[in-house]
Amino acid sequence: MRLLDKLFENNRAWADGVCAADPTFFHKLAEQQAPDYLWIGCSDSRVPANQIVGLDPGEVFVHRNVANIVLHADLNCMSVIQFAVDVLKVEHIIVCGHYGCGGVRAAMNDDRLGLVDFWIRHVRDVARRKREELLALQDEDRRWARLCELNVLDQVANVCHSSIVQDAWAREQPLAVHGWIYDVADGRLRDLNACITSRREIDAITKAAQRL
Repeated sequence: MRLLDKLFENNRAWADGVCAADPTFFHKLAEQQAPDYLWIGCSDSRVPANQIVGLDPGEVFVHRNVANIVLHADLNCMSVIQFAVDVLKVEHIIVCGHYGCGGVRAAMNDDRLGLVDFWIRHVRDVARRKREELLALQDEDRRWARLCELNVLDQVANVCHSSIVQDAWAREQPLAVHGWIYDVADGRLRDLNACITSRREIDAITKAAQRL
């Protein structure tokens, strides 16, 4: 028994609408994917990568996980980055967090949620390193928002320090790594002033954090 008929109806309506606007869309899409962008974002259902930036299917290669964390030991994430950089030849890697991230809040408050606690301990590490800065903010919501930003910058650094990105820069492959944050309250993206295009620019991540 199929329990999600409504979603299949939605799919048919969407596909029909796309074909009405461009009868060749799915034919062209099936030929190959050639995105310019890799999006590394949060699994949060309120943060759909393509829609936020107004791009069609096929234009953004996407990896999502709780709290948009990039770990060198995470073979899933590293495989996505490697495929995007070495095979698809994307020119931009966007690490995009969002304000109101539940994973970041749980890390900040040391909540216990289960298995995900092992994952978000990496955000707890960011909070520990930036403890003084965060405690200087009197309002808890401001601390939460700031930790969301700091987490993005930390993950940008992790992307830049990966052997995949380092090797791409060494062979002078055009590749930029960006740190952005999305506000679910107004639908707007904010640039965190971290745009890294070479190994020489990695220190700019630290400067970006200081300017925010």
